[in-house]
Amino acid sequence: MNHTPAEMETEIETNTDFEVSSLDEICINDSVLHHPWWFNLKYLFAGILFGIILVKSEVISWFRIQEMFHLASFHMYGVIGSAIVTGMISVFLIKKFNIKTIYGEKIEFHPKKLNKGQIYGGLIFGFGWALTGACPGPLFAQIGTGAFVVIVTLLSAVLGTWVFGLLREKLPR
Repeated sequence: MNHTPAEMETEIETNTDFEVSSLDEICINDSVLHHPWWFNLKYLFAGILFGIILVKSEVISWFRIQEMFHLASFHMYGVIGSAIVTGMISVFLIKKFNIKTIYGEKIEFHPKKLNKGQIYGGLIFGFGWALTGACPGPLFAQIGTGAFVVIVTLLSAVLGTWVFGLLREKLPR
């Protein structure tokens, strides 16, 4: 396709996929790094450790999640609240001491605007979480503990992500 410079400029301005994905990159030099296969084992071990922590803290328990949505227990609110406080302190320290990535690159925080799509998505996420007793993080840990019915939730999450990809441009932002 041949585009005029004005059409190309308009296309560049409206193509947010590149901008968004570039903000999600782990590091700028990621594409030039070549590691042996065993280099990725650290992610496997981190995932296993995360799963153990989820199981031991009981945040994957359907009963704990239902307690939270019925306002019957502080347990889940305490876990979520402590994660928020930890994140806030981490961001503060990164900004204050200009902490860099392990590759020596500056960590940048970009301001985000609240929009109605986030509200709709949050409501859908919350309803799904309340109905199934599972959110994306603990799904694999729940399956790993033998709750194989959660495979239906996992497949539904994958299907929902696929549908979102198809309808992304038509949804409110």
